[in-house]
Amino acid sequence: MPVDAIVKPLVRDTTAKHDDSRPDRAEAEAAFRTILRWAGDDPDRPGLLETPARVARAFEEYFAGYKQDPAQMLQKTFEEIEGYDEMIVLRGIPFESHCEHHLAPIIGRAWVAYVPRGRVVGISKLARVVDAYAKRLQIQEKMTAQIADTIERVLQPQGVGVIIKAEHHCMTARGVHKPGTDLVTSRMLGCFRNNPVTRHELMSIVD
Repeated sequence: MPVDAIVKPLVRDTTAKHDDSRPDRAEAEAAFRTILRWAGDDPDRPGLLETPARVARAFEEYFAGYKQDPAQMLQKTFEEIEGYDEMIVLRGIPFESHCEHHLAPIIGRAWVAYVPRGRVVGISKLARVVDAYAKRLQIQEKMTAQIADTIERVLQPQGVGVIIKAEHHCMTARGVHKPGTDLVTSRMLGCFRNNPVTRHELMSIVD
């Protein structure tokens, strides 16, 4: 066998980067077992034996956004739009997130709008950007800004508007216990910030 066939794989292996700071699945499950004991239950009873593994898998889903690049989702665009330069709005995008202060669910909907400048993006990509930021530990104000700023930076449209309405379980299921309330945030850039007519048009279609 040629020497290169032996040496090159070894070089690749020794230079590979590893994230040694991130706990592995076993450590995560052990932490959930500790929480169950702290809460006052017995993680070894039959009903809870598989709970740490289930919660670890659930957390991988809840926080999948850390492994996603929202800007990359917007790279493919379409320029054959016959000069279309009016508002594009994807309404009522459902999302689930988690509050970074209490790990409590944030359940809501997002309205994402932009006015193109010569090119558009597939509408499913707008929903994917919302999910990529939602599936992280969040506060709603930051999430709203992240979505709008990413679309503005990548697509460079005439303007971007993002509105989010969400119920925060950190205040509806604990604390002040006010179910039925929601938080509304918005981020307006470009023509949505500078043109009251454009801004009003977007606000009028948010239900």
